[in-house]
Amino acid sequence: MGKYSIRYFLHEGLHSIVVHGFMSFAAVTVIAACLLITGTFSLVAYNIEILISGLESQNEIAVYIDETYTREQALALKEQILSVDNVKEVVFVSKEELFDEYLEELGDDAAVMEDLREDNPLRDSYRVVMEDVSRHEETVEALEQTQGIASTNSEKEISDRLIQIRRVVNAVSYTLIALLGAVSIFIISNTVKLAMFARREEIAVMKMVGATNGFIRTPFVIEGVALGLMAAVVAFFAEWGVYTYIVTELVQGTAIFGMVEFETFGLRLLGILICAGLVLGVGGSVLTIRKFLKV
Repeated sequence: MGKYSIRYFLHEGLHSIVVHGFMSFAAVTVIAACLLITGTFSLVAYNIEILISGLESQNEIAVYIDETYTREQALALKEQILSVDNVKEVVFVSKEELFDEYLEELGDDAAVMEDLREDNPLRDSYRVVMEDVSRHEETVEALEQTQGIASTNSEKEISDRLIQIRRVVNAVSYTLIALLGAVSIFIISNTVKLAMFARREEIAVMKMVGATNGFIRTPFVIEGVALGLMAAVVAFFAEWGVYTYIVTELVQGTAIFGMVEFETFGLRLLGILICAGLVLGVGGSVLTIRKFLKV
């Protein structure tokens, strides 16, 4: 492909955007809006995922050591517990520490229990953090089968709720991406279709004189790509503003939960939006051109 052909393709593709200015503007606006909505929801879902991961790390299993075990024997169980599948982290908590924590929870009523300090009824224990909370039940069963462990205590309901929230967020994200992606392809497809309809006689003449489908197709693909890229850039800066507003005005103002700073993933988001714009632009153009040229 010579430099003159490249100039021709670029000129024709970009010129078509200018000629059909209103439709091009509408296409860029709608696609940018779709990318913005998808991006915003995806970023919120990303922050929720981080929040859930943090909660998961706090969703511990309390493992109580057999009361006949000495402190040395209890400490020696650490490696054995770590070897259990799905165990990520293990922290030893002595019965004295547990007693102090219990008194803290009692607050002003703690003085009533002080007499029990010398004859502490609690047991040495471990706090176990899992790698995958969805395997909560099987992890508890494996721990309870370990020699030296008398019992366990955990909040399985919290694990189940976290898993449910994650599934719902992921399902909504994927559905939204699919629906808005389809809308974007439809908009680009109709924009390119308008350009092809306006040039139908020119296309017919080009085919009569031997122009290949690829030669005819390229300017329209460039038009779709340009529309997709412009929409991606608009969506990126709009996303920047929306996300910053959410973080500074809504989240920090109400202290619901912390959100990641935009700068930490801004370049990655720009790359994703550009790729999405390219896919949508090429996809919408190719679908329309195939129908017109009967390739």
